[in-house]
Amino acid sequence: MKNPYKIESPALISFSGGRTSGFMLWQILQAYEGKLPDDIHVVFANTGKEAEETLDFVNEISEKWDIHIHWLEMYLGKERPIYRTKEVTYETASRKGEPFEALLDRRKYLPNPVTRFCTTELKIKVMYRFMRKMKGYKDWYNVIGLRYDEPRRVTNALKQNNTWTNITPMYDAKHTVEDVSNFWKKQNFDLRLTNFNGKTPAGNCDLCFLKGMDTTISILKEKPELADWWIKQEQKFGEQSGAVFRKDRPNYIKLVDISKSQQGFFDDDDQMTCFCHD
Repeated sequence: MKNPYKIESPALISFSGGRTSGFMLWQILQAYEGKLPDDIHVVFANTGKEAEETLDFVNEISEKWDIHIHWLEMYLGKERPIYRTKEVTYETASRKGEPFEALLDRRKYLPNPVTRFCTTELKIKVMYRFMRKMKGYKDWYNVIGLRYDEPRRVTNALKQNNTWTNITPMYDAKHTVEDVSNFWKKQNFDLRLTNFNGKTPAGNCDLCFLKGMDTTISILKEKPELADWWIKQEQKFGEQSGAVFRKDRPNYIKLVDISKSQQGFFDDDDQMTCFCHD
């Protein structure tokens, strides 16, 4: 039987900087005896709102596993095409939300659970331009770290009609969150973010509006300063219109207040499906 991790090429491995996609990357590396073919590219799309621990983890994997990871960011040109992709490094990667804020300033409104243009512009199109414009591919396989215990997300990913073809080797190999947890317990390094039942609540964009409310409150209890950037954006675009990232729950100022008086347990399951994954 064919090894699901012996992926076809050309391919882009979408590495989120989380434990699950790290596990997937290791399995693919092993399938190729530790060295990927030249036409399989590992990409990390940085929004500037990832936790510093995530950036450290991406860099550590690159160094310890001797694998080149392309660090990409969206930036805005002064002439067409306006939306562009640039390659950065661990040292030069944005850490204060610069790409995300530049996007919001360009659009002049906030994304929300229905209109998630942040995912499209900061992740999906950044990777698309890398493969199409910078590498010259007309089509390719997009390798996503979705597990066997995420069938709904896998179904959604596989039915998408894009230039690329989504593949989910972890699902095909029937690897679950338990496999991921057991793998990292045996390694001599790990992502230094809280592991809660195999999931990383503070992963991806630190206070992404798609995270459940209880998850967000729990993160704020530990690091209330993370709300500053999100509050700034809501105030910037909401002075006249009252704009917020989500209308179905308190804004970020109120979430900080709630976090000071309410215990969070990461027990909600409200996180919405997004391109971003663990």
